Amino acid sequence: MGDQLKVWVGQQLHEVLGMSNSTVAEYLIKLTQQLPTKTRVLDELREEVPVDAKMELFVDQLWQRIRGENEEREGSSRSKKSSTKVVKKRKKGEDSSESEGEGPKLLARGTADSDNVETQRIRDLQERDEYSERLRQRDDERTRNVAEKGDQKAFEEAAKRLVLEKEDREKVLPRLRVESRRKYLVKRKDDKLKELEADIKDDEYLFEEDDLTERERKDREYKRSVLKLAKEYDQVRDAENEQRYVMPDEKASVDDRYVEVDEREKKRGYEQKKWEEDQMRGTSLSFGARDKARRYQETEKKYNLVLEDEIEFIKSLPLAGTRKKTKKKKKKEQKKVEDLETSSSSEEEEEEEEQEEPKESEFKKKKMTIQEVRRSLPVYPFRHSLLAAIEEHQVLIVEGETGSGKTTQIPQYLMEHGYCQDGQKIGCTQPRRVAAMSVAARVAEEMGKKLGNEVGYSIRFEDCTSERTKVKYMTDGMLLREFLVDPSLAGYSVMMIDEAHERTLHTDILFGLLKDIIRFRPELKLLVSSATLDSAKFSDFFDEAPIFRIPGRRYPVHIYYTRSPEANYIDAAAVTVLQIHITQHLGDVLVFLTGQEEIEACQEILTERIKGLGSKIRELLILPIYANLPSDMQAKIFEPTPPGARKVILATNIAETSLTIDGISYVIDPGYAKQNYFNARSGMESLVVNPISRASANQRAGRAGRVGPGKCFRLYTQWAFENEMEENTIPEIQRVNLGNVVLQLKSLGIHDLINFDYLDPPPAETLILALEQLYALKALNHKGELTSTGRKMAEIPVDPMMARMILAADQHKVVEEILTVAAMLSVNGAIFYRPKDKAIHADAARKNFFHPDGDHLTLMNVYNEWAGAEYSPQWCYEVFIQHRSMKRARDIRDQLVGLMERVEVQLSTNPGDSVAIRKAITTGYFYHVARFSKGGMYKTAKKSQTVMMHPQSCLTEDLPRWVVYHELVLTTKEYMRNVCVIDGKWLLEVAPHYYKDNEVHDTTNKKMPKVKGKAKEELRVE
Repeated sequence: MGDQLKVWVGQQLHEVLGMSNSTVAEYLIKLTQQLPTKTRVLDELREEVPVDAKMELFVDQLWQRIRGENEEREGSSRSKKSSTKVVKKRKKGEDSSESEGEGPKLLARGTADSDNVETQRIRDLQERDEYSERLRQRDDERTRNVAEKGDQKAFEEAAKRLVLEKEDREKVLPRLRVESRRKYLVKRKDDKLKELEADIKDDEYLFEEDDLTERERKDREYKRSVLKLAKEYDQVRDAENEQRYVMPDEKASVDDRYVEVDEREKKRGYEQKKWEEDQMRGTSLSFGARDKARRYQETEKKYNLVLEDEIEFIKSLPLAGTRKKTKKKKKKEQKKVEDLETSSSSEEEEEEEEQEEPKESEFKKKKMTIQEVRRSLPVYPFRHSLLAAIEEHQVLIVEGETGSGKTTQIPQYLMEHGYCQDGQKIGCTQPRRVAAMSVAARVAEEMGKKLGNEVGYSIRFEDCTSERTKVKYMTDGMLLREFLVDPSLAGYSVMMIDEAHERTLHTDILFGLLKDIIRFRPELKLLVSSATLDSAKFSDFFDEAPIFRIPGRRYPVHIYYTRSPEANYIDAAAVTVLQIHITQHLGDVLVFLTGQEEIEACQEILTERIKGLGSKIRELLILPIYANLPSDMQAKIFEPTPPGARKVILATNIAETSLTIDGISYVIDPGYAKQNYFNARSGMESLVVNPISRASANQRAGRAGRVGPGKCFRLYTQWAFENEMEENTIPEIQRVNLGNVVLQLKSLGIHDLINFDYLDPPPAETLILALEQLYALKALNHKGELTSTGRKMAEIPVDPMMARMILAADQHKVVEEILTVAAMLSVNGAIFYRPKDKAIHADAARKNFFHPDGDHLTLMNVYNEWAGAEYSPQWCYEVFIQHRSMKRARDIRDQLVGLMERVEVQLSTNPGDSVAIRKAITTGYFYHVARFSKGGMYKTAKKSQTVMMHPQSCLTEDLPRWVVYHELVLTTKEYMRNVCVIDGKWLLEVAPHYYKDNEVHDTTNKKMPKVKGKAKEELRVE
């Protein structure tokens, strides 16, 4: 046996290492016989030779050959000894035989289990690699098809376009006939009038009145009367105050609704009163212009200060503008300062002069073409120097203020310079999906191209690109996903990381990955764009990369601080709005608040006070903007302000960088914002109201200086700004859950996460918790390697727990239902709309969708009923559901359905099996389990943390024993959001590696065991 074993080891060594030696074979056999476990053997070998999957398989087979037979022999001999001892000794013999006889069996079983685990790990790694290879082959086949059959595909698209154009032409033709007929009738009317007028003149010129017969004279009079009536027809409506038929204009929208001329028509006896008023109107005598009353109000009426509460502000140093002033204006200002005696009056005249300039530029801006607007941007004069710097340096940090044209113009300059040759693309990342979509649409308009062709965008669950796309805007998360398909970014010649100062989670990870790529791809150009003065930090990270600064065009902004701290900043913001409205020049106001609740509270306060003041103040429009607001109400903030009125926009920090609203002259900054914080110890994600940083405060103040000189009113003291606020906002990577990022980095083959090149390293606790969570979800094995399940989870662009839930749905045959639940959960709770004036009706409509098994199935009911109503927006309006959110959920679901083929999951459906749906949810979210405790509160299963059921949940009245929740959010209390009923025994079924038997069983009715206690003397002796 020994010689045969040595020969076999030598053959295997030749296959594994490429060499064979009898001494090495004997050494391996002795090592395997002496060491207790197979892992110890592998650890010893790692010090000498590289250990891969083939070597692990060889050691596994060697272990089975050597140790398997020995263990069987030892087990048989010891079992014989134990049987003889059983015959000699009864009780003690049984105990000794159990301890001596069962021990080796348990040891053998333990080693066998470890061998099985190792074999399973190797098999899983092979499945993972095979799956990755299949994915790569599928992607290669698709790209080859696009390249080889590009002409055929273009021909098919052209044929399809022709068919669609024909259908559209057939649909449009009747409408075009109607419009053409209307145009013809209008033209015919004018021609006939001219023809009639010319006919009458000719007749009068040729024939005198005396030469005409009676019939000809009547005919001439008839033509004159017809001409007179036709000319006066348009003035009849104003003369008689009646509605007459007018030929509709094809450009204007036709309103088919009947409009009452006067509301008094509904009252009894109105016709008689109207006749009397018309008769009296002709007899009354009036002097002067018709609009004299309105003119008098505009010129003579002055508004008095009607506020009881006032906030006293202290003026600080202004935020300097970056626009260059002309010499002429400087001389005028100096002359004014010399002539005026008081400094206050000089400030007033300076403000008036500064406000005249933007009016002119605003008037000019309206007349500008797109190309003129492009040339007027601050980046345009530096075009050639910027392109020269990009060509000279591989990495360039571009610093320029918001509105300088970095995002829209630099990719166009690069494309025009020839960076898109040989099928290469220019990529530009954005931190927010709204910004990526709007910027791509603007650039496509400037280039005169259709969105999706030469210019496109790619965001989560939406891809608007084609094979012809040369400039691609995307969210930073989508670029991170592209690394899975193309780790070297071979399809890009230039990559631009925009809005880098926001320091989002994915942006920080991209910095480390791109820094590694540019070392082996010297032809790839990397641009990092920032709007703040953090450029030096980015430059140091990228090995002292040069900084290219673009001067902005911001106007000066005067900063005002409160004399003392404000106790209630919402009420203080409302008072400040009214102070500005009464005392300051016209100009819109932007108020920064933390969330929807504060915005609605401030809106209510302002509405009540404006009603109380009535006509004592000018018109004030209050417009909110937050994520859950319907899109038609969000669009109102971009509408122009009526003349003589003022617009007040109550916004979250979305208006800090993402949205640019024209006409803002005043900014009110309470100094707070909501931020996501993840506590690694409790596993809870908290939405906490925190003071903003000084950089954010200056960014907010800059909003007032975009269209003209402005003012920023800060509802905190200058001492608080200088001493209590941080310099910069804490990066997102240091305060959020890192599960998704760790999974993607593992998919990219980056295993050493601690030593990864971060711009700012994340806390070690958060990183360890993310690894533990992925191990519990079976995305990682016990060695921290990515499993085949984890590789599939990385392909689904959702949270790891949600991805695990989707993959588990395949086992329970409820994939369609789980995809619906996942899509509805991905909308972030913006499904139901609850207006304050119709709160009771909205709550009643919501209760109709409730499902006894929890909120997940309630959301599924909402989607299914909407689908049954043929995705009707009217149905959404009637049941107080946001149609925009439902459309987004449908898009997400369609994208997830398309991804199922990629992760090799078959679509299946069983809508009536509530247990299977809830088991699939539990498989993904077993980390988020809570049970009802004796104290009448819910506590998390593992950490016994007290949590509350969310007030909007459908289970608030039932309070089941065991629940699984989607997320834990800290607002006023620690709430479980989107809760589902489960059975505690399911946890042992779906997660036996995480939950133990004693943690799941109900201990409320369990009695204490009857055990005889020890006496005091026995305890003392011990």
